[in-house]
Amino acid sequence: MNTVNDLLRRFEELNDIGAALSSEKDIDCLLEKILVAAKEITHADGGTLYSMCEDGARLQFEIVRNDSLNISMGGTSGKSIPFAALPLVTEDGLPNNSMIAAYCAIHQATINLADAYEAKGFDFSGTRTFDKSTGYRSKSFLAVPMKNHENEIIGVLQLINAIEPDTGLIVSFSPAAQRLVESLASQAAIALSNRQLILQQEALFESFISMINFALDDKSAYTGGHCQRVPTLTMMLAEAVEETAEGPFASFKMTDQDRYELKIAGLLHDCGKITTPVHVVDKATKLQTIFDRIELIDTRFEVLKRDAEIAMLKARLAVRASPEPDAESELETKFSRQIAQIDSDREFLRRANIGSESMREEDRQAVRDIGARYRWVGAQGAAADFLTADEIENLVVRSGTLTRAERDIINNHIVVTIKMLESLPWVKHLKRVPEYAGGHHERMDGKGYPRGLTRDQMPVQTRIMGIADIFEALTANDRPYKPGKTLSESLAILKKFSLNGHIDPDLFEIFVRSKVYLKYAQAFLGPEQMDAVDESTIIGPTLKPLG
Repeated sequence: MNTVNDLLRRFEELNDIGAALSSEKDIDCLLEKILVAAKEITHADGGTLYSMCEDGARLQFEIVRNDSLNISMGGTSGKSIPFAALPLVTEDGLPNNSMIAAYCAIHQATINLADAYEAKGFDFSGTRTFDKSTGYRSKSFLAVPMKNHENEIIGVLQLINAIEPDTGLIVSFSPAAQRLVESLASQAAIALSNRQLILQQEALFESFISMINFALDDKSAYTGGHCQRVPTLTMMLAEAVEETAEGPFASFKMTDQDRYELKIAGLLHDCGKITTPVHVVDKATKLQTIFDRIELIDTRFEVLKRDAEIAMLKARLAVRASPEPDAESELETKFSRQIAQIDSDREFLRRANIGSESMREEDRQAVRDIGARYRWVGAQGAAADFLTADEIENLVVRSGTLTRAERDIINNHIVVTIKMLESLPWVKHLKRVPEYAGGHHERMDGKGYPRGLTRDQMPVQTRIMGIADIFEALTANDRPYKPGKTLSESLAILKKFSLNGHIDPDLFEIFVRSKVYLKYAQAFLGPEQMDAVDESTIIGPTLKPLG
């Protein structure tokens, strides 16, 4: 009756183990659970779990346990396993049938030995040497192959020294114990294969994302760096928010799946830029398209100077017979002033061509005045406006280098991003990737784009990504149109944004108080950007200064 009860108990344990294995996501923990479970249901003193190497020619040690010798290696033990992988083929090219684990894998057969010292056909010399050095007695062995859904060997589960619970004596592994371990090995192989397949799919998916970002990087080095840095900063701030014990985000928590979902959203937040024209993304100056059109204007200025010189020389010839002694001198003086004005105007337009934070209205008008001041004769011999309407529109851009139409093109990348991401068949734990990635240009006051969402309509993750996106853009030192701002400058701008409804002020407080900005800066900013920051001036009036 006790035997029946023990068998029923073991079957119940096996069911519980199967459920536990199917829910475990960490491979190392999963492998450890498999071995520990096998030891428990068979009362084995020790055991080893091997996994098949990628080359299919060796078994590598994954987990080693022995209760009597207090050995715990691999898995969660933190101790590495110093043993070399077991070859399945000898140096002569023959199957390695002398080692029990190798034989089990090669022939896909269970090996159950009552006493290793009396077993024939296997080489236990290494085991005898180990026993001699430790005083241990390796006796009963049970090796079970682990096969996946394609009937391929993915590992071997090997147990040693079954112990009779009542007497403590080492006994052989019973047929019932063998069947239980074979059943466990089958369940374990399925759980392990499923987890490996999931990890492989995740790796493939992330590689696909990396490929997209590589395409963006190859298209624009500036966008590529941005696509890598924003998710990093997003996760830094998300972790800081989760660690907050008080305030409006005290209850904010993330599971591992939540973290992965946010990470993927960060990596894909600008994937729509793959459709944005390069000449807009990388527009370093106001007149840049395929090339910087300021060179064309330089040429026109040279034509003006040439024509002015020709006109001056013709006038000198005309006045040489004049009785006025200073006529030629006056012409030369007038010509010099004209050339000086041309050079001054050319230098002004060259400066105006460089994007700035804010162009003064008088400078914008000066561009228009220069356009109206001159006419020039082109290659066809026809007089034309010195500056075209398009050139004037670009040169009077108030901030940055983009015209309104070009900003609309840039802004459209988020619409494309949303369309791209919403078209994908996301699994359940990644369903909100389009929402997180597609909202990082929204504002708390509803004045953002593309949907004009307000703070209450946005999840915390989206608001976090919004701050990360702006701070990265402010501090980025690889943009074609501006140098990266210092820490103090960037935080001062973010402070204004937190007060005017652009970003979430509570998240900004955590960003400052938790020194997320500094951690990020130490990893990505140049030394010239790392200036001193007075956090007490950055934190707003509704926020408590750092103590």
